[in-house]
Amino acid sequence: MSQTAGRLPLDIATPPPPPPAVPGLRYLADWLDPAACDALLAEIDAAAWSAELKRRVQHYGHRYDYGRRSLASDRRDAAPPLPGWARETAARLVSDGLMEREAEQVIVNEYLPGQGISAHVDCLPCFGPVVAALSLGSGCLMDFTHPGDGGKVPVPLAPGGLLVMAGEARSVWRHAIAARRSDPGPSGRVPRGRRVSVTFRTLLPAER
Repeated sequence: MSQTAGRLPLDIATPPPPPPAVPGLRYLADWLDPAACDALLAEIDAAAWSAELKRRVQHYGHRYDYGRRSLASDRRDAAPPLPGWARETAARLVSDGLMEREAEQVIVNEYLPGQGISAHVDCLPCFGPVVAALSLGSGCLMDFTHPGDGGKVPVPLAPGGLLVMAGEARSVWRHAIAARRSDPGPSGRVPRGRRVSVTFRTLLPAER
């Protein structure tokens, strides 16, 4: 199957930046071009996947313990170091002025149609003030919800697009992906394909 299968139709393939209703949220459409997306996805798929969750994952640099909601402390469960593609991407995030220093932890999540992730804020005692997530394969809608007033902002994520969370978008608003096989679009329902999310995070001093 082609790596480009499952891409969104043109009407939402390059969504506009997210509304300013979520302070600190940035979206950079086409941060990676299609050829670079396919090459990166091929490198990711050449590595081993973990089936510890309902979805497949890969951890690099440091392993996140979902049960304890913290970084794994057992050396026997250590994550492999960041591969070349991750180090190169982390360096670009810094050179583009999106992160202050190179990410020390990278997690890769695979989402098949019908899979999602519940509303959450990335571990505040573990990770730094900026989190960047790159979408590959297929697109989806990510919902940002304010825990105070319940306000919800749906943000379309397309292949090659980069989502950068800082400020309140990083530390206050919860983000989630609904577990469904299609998303609402401007011209009707948009079927999901296989989506791979690559998230880059720095560590707080106490965790290094």
